[in-house]
Amino acid sequence: MAPLQKNRFLRALGPLTAALLILAALTGLARAAEPDFPKLTGRVVDAAGLLSPEARARIDGKIKAHEEKTGDQLVVATVPSLHDLTVEDYANRLARNWGIGQKKTNNGVLLLVAPKERKVRIEVGYGLEGALTDALSKTIVTTAITPRFRQGDFSGGVEAGVDAILPILASDADEWQRRAPVREDTVDPATVIFWLVVIVVLIIVLTRMSGGGGGRRGRGGGFVVIPGPSGGWSGGFSDGGGGGFSGGGGSFGGGGASGDW
Repeated sequence: MAPLQKNRFLRALGPLTAALLILAALTGLARAAEPDFPKLTGRVVDAAGLLSPEARARIDGKIKAHEEKTGDQLVVATVPSLHDLTVEDYANRLARNWGIGQKKTNNGVLLLVAPKERKVRIEVGYGLEGALTDALSKTIVTTAITPRFRQGDFSGGVEAGVDAILPILASDADEWQRRAPVREDTVDPATVIFWLVVIVVLIIVLTRMSGGGGGRRGRGGGFVVIPGPSGGWSGGFSDGGGGGFSGGGGSFGGGGASGDW
């Protein structure tokens, strides 16, 4: 790199550094705003301790069998608290954080129970909204789950919910037309902010490298490659049977239904 071009590049690093610091601060704030989600430790995550061991084993077995047959991923979660969020917001964030379902088909479902707030929600991934509609989800919540919860039978309510969800998904598991097109009505604000900052920084850097003074513009140049946020999260855990399970980065747009008891 020529001395003049090198000096311009070094001067341009000032705004770049400032922009990266701003980006880091914004990212930190976004992370700080996220609740302390439980870890994804299985198809049934009973963080609130509501389920009997026998019910948990049965539910896990049913979900695993369905997943092996269709590829759809259902996860049951009970949580001690919603951390002052609505059940809709918490369920959507948790489902995205865990990456339930596959990234290409968004075929995940989360059944969330929050006993402290007495709330329950079925959160449906984009790709399953055509099968497990909002109306069907509401029917399951109000007729299969919450009546048992009101009687204190949490294991029975969760299992009844799973027993209602799985047949709906399995009835047309081979009909790909049920995979609703991914809606574009939700955009991650952090992603938008990130790419806006990157674009502004690149404009500043390239402008400063090519402008000012009467020197000749040098050939070639450098590119600053900044890793962007991942398009989806993928994790995994052993289910004790050797097959394993992993969230594949599925996305959720708010489909489903909620209820209380």
